[in-house]
Amino acid sequence: MKVVVDTNVLLISINPRSSYHPIFRQAIMGKYNLCISNSILLEYEEIFKFRINSDMAEAAIAAIIYSPFVLRLDPRISWRLITADPDDDKFSDCAVAADVDYLVSNDGHFKVLKNIVFPKINVISADDFLSMITSIS
Repeated sequence: MKVVVDTNVLLISINPRSSYHPIFRQAIMGKYNLCISNSILLEYEEIFKFRINSDMAEAAIAAIIYSPFVLRLDPRISWRLITADPDDDKFSDCAVAADVDYLVSNDGHFKVLKNIVFPKINVISADDFLSMITSIS
């Protein structure tokens, strides 16, 4: 299974005490493939360093960079699907380029993707994704 995870979802899943930690742990362990682009990785790094302590942020970024189960690609097409917040387009563009099964986000801006027929992106909430991956592991 290939998945793009929005920054806020990944952020809440880094801490081992978080109920969302299986999202991060299972990505690093290869239970699914986390798909990222350079711009997504840069946003992860920026937000992690701002929101959590620098040691944990650096460890999380290193885990993402060095995991053989994280797929890095750079989309060549910008679809401009999220007009309410164009900065979120990096996630939808990566989702299309990687042909992912899901884009995991709790951000309301991504709801517009449910109404777009092409390119089709399946948006799922963090809670629904967590339920899915913990029931199959």
